[in-house]
Amino acid sequence: MFLVIVAALGGGGALWWLNQGLATSANTVDLAIEPGTLPRDVAQAVVDAGVQVNPLLLYGWFRFSGEARQIKAGSYEIERGVTPRRLLRKLVRGDEALRAVTLVEGWTFVQVRAALLKAEQLKPTTRGLEPDLIMKSLGRPGLHPEGRFFPDTYTYAKGSSDLALLKRALRAMDKRLDAAWAQRAPDTPLTTPEQALTLASIIEKETGRPSDRPMIAAVFSNRLRIGMMLQTDPTVIYGLGNRFDGNLRRSDLQTDTPWNTYTRTGLPPTPIAMPGKSALLAAVQPAPSKALYFVARGDGSSEFSADLEAHNRAVNKYQRGQQ
Repeated sequence: MFLVIVAALGGGGALWWLNQGLATSANTVDLAIEPGTLPRDVAQAVVDAGVQVNPLLLYGWFRFSGEARQIKAGSYEIERGVTPRRLLRKLVRGDEALRAVTLVEGWTFVQVRAALLKAEQLKPTTRGLEPDLIMKSLGRPGLHPEGRFFPDTYTYAKGSSDLALLKRALRAMDKRLDAAWAQRAPDTPLTTPEQALTLASIIEKETGRPSDRPMIAAVFSNRLRIGMMLQTDPTVIYGLGNRFDGNLRRSDLQTDTPWNTYTRTGLPPTPIAMPGKSALLAAVQPAPSKALYFVARGDGSSEFSADLEAHNRAVNKYQRGQQ
């Protein structure tokens, strides 16, 4: 039978058939090819997906082309009117149907999981799993997930798992953190990459204007150096968890949690969000400054002060409207 098919393809009608658009059951049909699928089964999978073509003839073309063994596993979108020639080219190149999901700088792990659940055609294999089980599945048992995934836009094939995407984001953060730590200032008060990640997450949440990151890093580094409390609201909010209703009260600042930097000195035990590349670099390369305080000006930027008296004047000016 194969020799008959080859002979047919080698005849005068072969070129015509190879360039004829194929009918499909819909404008676009989905084709999934698992690793290790034989060329004959690929041809049948094309037909099962909704492409109207003789599977033996298609298989014969795969074999005759000499590229049958180069067909790549993956998820593909096959459009109505595709020719046998273009179909094989797509499968050999591995032009998969890709989707994308964006993990945003400053997001928490809860927000990351919510985004992955909403991502189109992403298999929710971690749905319902506790964070510690997810980290164990990623090969990092005992590691807290917060801040461990690099914020970026990730493309994925239809039907890919959210666990596979998380693994890519985890490795990306490992790489970015290692690169930042290698560039740390010699006088940094930080002693480990994990501390740098935690400080970077705070900088990410505190920054209203990107250009202020090195100065905000300087404030926190200076405080760490002299044992002064960081007193940063985002850590308090993180520690409150679901109890935070959008309004941070004085009583919240006095409610002790492991993340409350108003009641505890030093860095909190874990990051509080995902820092981006700029926040990571700022954490290890703070601006050369003696500033110990900063206050929001109201336009996204911050006013920095080296002493409490100057800080109080800035608070009166920018927060209370007093000149």
